[in-house]
Parts: sequence; structure tokens; C-alpha cells
Amino acid sequence: MARRKKLRYKKIGFKITTNQKAIIQDYCKARKTTPVKLFKKAVQFYMERNQAMPKHDYHISKNQLKLFDIE
Repeated sequence: MARRKKLRYKKIGFKITTNQKAIIQDYCKARKTTPVKLFKKAVQFYMERNQAMPKHDYHISKNQLKLFDIE
């Protein structure tokens, strides 16, 4: 039997204000969920809506040097 590939998780951190934390806690308490689940659902919703965005279309200003362009 073939083994499934092990999932790897990465930590992401960010800071919020105390007022934002209180709002999130109130929301989670009312909906009977946790802040982690709330954030995961929000990220998943955002990624599904913006999935069609180009992957490597970076903005390059007109003043940027072209040192490594091979043309």
C-alpha cells in the first residue's frame, strides 16, 4: 500500500490591536468557533476568489535598472 505524502504546515504571525482582538473574540463566541478557524476560512475564501490572478506579473517601475536582462 502506498503511503500518503505527509502534510507540512508553516507558521504565519501578524499583529492586531486590542480592539480588533476583542471584536474577533466576540464574533467567534457568537458563532461558536475559534479565531484560528476564522482566519483559515477567511484566507481560503480570499484565495478562492483571487485564484485567477497571474502568478509572476510583478510591477516594475520605469526607473528600475535593467542589469540582468538578456535580450
